Amino acid sequence: MTKYHFSLQLLILFQFSSIISAIRKDIGFEQIRSCRNTVQGRYLLSDDNGYVCDALSVDPQSRCCPENRLRFSCQGCNLVSQCCNSYEFCVSCCLHPSRTQEAQVLKVKIAKPSTAVSYTSVFDFCAGRCRHNSESVVHENAYRSDFHHCFSLPSNSSGANYTLLEARLGGINVVIGKQGESCDSVCKSNGQSCVLNKLLVLNQCDVMQKYMSCKGACLASIGTDQPAEVVEDAPRHLNPGACLYTRTQSLLSCDGSLWHTRRLCPCA
Repeated sequence: MTKYHFSLQLLILFQFSSIISAIRKDIGFEQIRSCRNTVQGRYLLSDDNGYVCDALSVDPQSRCCPENRLRFSCQGCNLVSQCCNSYEFCVSCCLHPSRTQEAQVLKVKIAKPSTAVSYTSVFDFCAGRCRHNSESVVHENAYRSDFHHCFSLPSNSSGANYTLLEARLGGINVVIGKQGESCDSVCKSNGQSCVLNKLLVLNQCDVMQKYMSCKGACLASIGTDQPAEVVEDAPRHLNPGACLYTRTQSLLSCDGSLWHTRRLCPCA
């Protein structure tokens, strides 16, 4: 092989390598997108990005809803009680980072303490909590209202869950009112206002027992004056000294009062 032919081969090889290199730089691999979704609905589903769509709109490969609609939608939800009339919108609303914090829900236990495990993601918590919520059931086989898909943290629980509930009271001044006084009046006398949606946080036995003596136990009741403690000199049939919480979250009110109770109020 002559020196000329050898140089020509090197030149061709160099040019071919440059072409390959240029082609490889232009090659890009499309990132595969995939979602988890609620699946169970007959007509709708919610994906783990917080979008709700009908079954015909979901991408058959990624299982994601289209992103051309409202994200973290709370359509048909009561943001005070954190309950919705639709399972899919409950999950979507729950997934909003401002409503459900990952650090909190990953500590929440599923089932009884002896066999409990923790949720592995916010989506798992929202999908599970919106589906199963004993607080929205009455007589074990009927719902209290159409708003029976709830994503609030479990109530009247202890340990880690209690810490989570307390964390939701950041910036809130918890005040015990005088006998027969409403929370509107209690907070106003402190130069503040009653924060209605925080009554849901205080409406837990473990939380009430931190601020009140609850000598006569903690009992479920019905009334706009709850959460509250029955005063010691109340008639015996009213359970003097007992703390009262309501299972009917729609009754939670800042202006409710009863002469025989002292309210626990969230002020800010």
